[in-house]
Amino acid sequence: MLVLAAVGYGWRRAGVPFEREFVTRLVLNVAGPCLVVETLNDLSVPPAEFLGMLGASAALFAVTCLAASALLASLGKSQRDFLPVLAIGNTGNLGLPLCVFAFGEEGLAFAVAVYATNSVAQFTFTPVVQSGVSPLRTLLTTPIVYGALIGLVILFADIDLPQWLDSSIGLLASLLIPLMLIALGNTLAGLHMQRLGSSLLWGAVRILLGFTVAHTIAWGFGLEGVARGVIILQGSMPAAVFTYLFAARYNRSPEDIAGIVLSSSVLSALTLPLLVAYVLSF
Repeated sequence: MLVLAAVGYGWRRAGVPFEREFVTRLVLNVAGPCLVVETLNDLSVPPAEFLGMLGASAALFAVTCLAASALLASLGKSQRDFLPVLAIGNTGNLGLPLCVFAFGEEGLAFAVAVYATNSVAQFTFTPVVQSGVSPLRTLLTTPIVYGALIGLVILFADIDLPQWLDSSIGLLASLLIPLMLIALGNTLAGLHMQRLGSSLLWGAVRILLGFTVAHTIAWGFGLEGVARGVIILQGSMPAAVFTYLFAARYNRSPEDIAGIVLSSSVLSALTLPLLVAYVLSF
């Protein structure tokens, strides 16, 4: 994990061109949907448990949004600017490989449920909050939605994909984690902290808020073992890199958001070893 992120970081520092837009489109439009289809086609957990994780993931996102919104309102901070960066964790670039590392294929299956839910929410919720665009339009243009629908049809209709198609989807899906880690390192290398103290404070808030809500959701849904570990890991991720990209696109305090993304990522480098040890103790 660290080696791939370091490759992206070093790439940026060396001044070598990196087609981030191309990589982003490849991840979101091809590799991400293929990973969801592949996971559902070769599901390593009972379908009922996977659907339960989808429900827990939706609850995790909703409750985190509500808690973050209440906190921002109490402090008089802009909801449009700061709600996405506090509510949305990096469940893709960092969460997926971390869950694979900690729990193997079973962990990946549960982690994909969180990633898919988070991705759909991220690409509908953030534009609505920051620019007021139609959520239906963004939902219909989010490729991972179609990957999830196709995967669920394959799962519940018990469809056997031809070997060539299954292998092709698997190869495309395998691009996701390496590309996301490299892109994460490359993006972080280009971010700069503004107002260091404030950035570190809000970065810590993002991690602690997610950790607390994830524990509550795990208890409320009765999750145990790997499922409990995955929801806590994914819930405790640092702020998603895409929240900075959206903030820059819609001019919603992009420098402040960059500082929170970077600081939460730096803090997570210190907390994740402890967090992984903690969830493995269940």
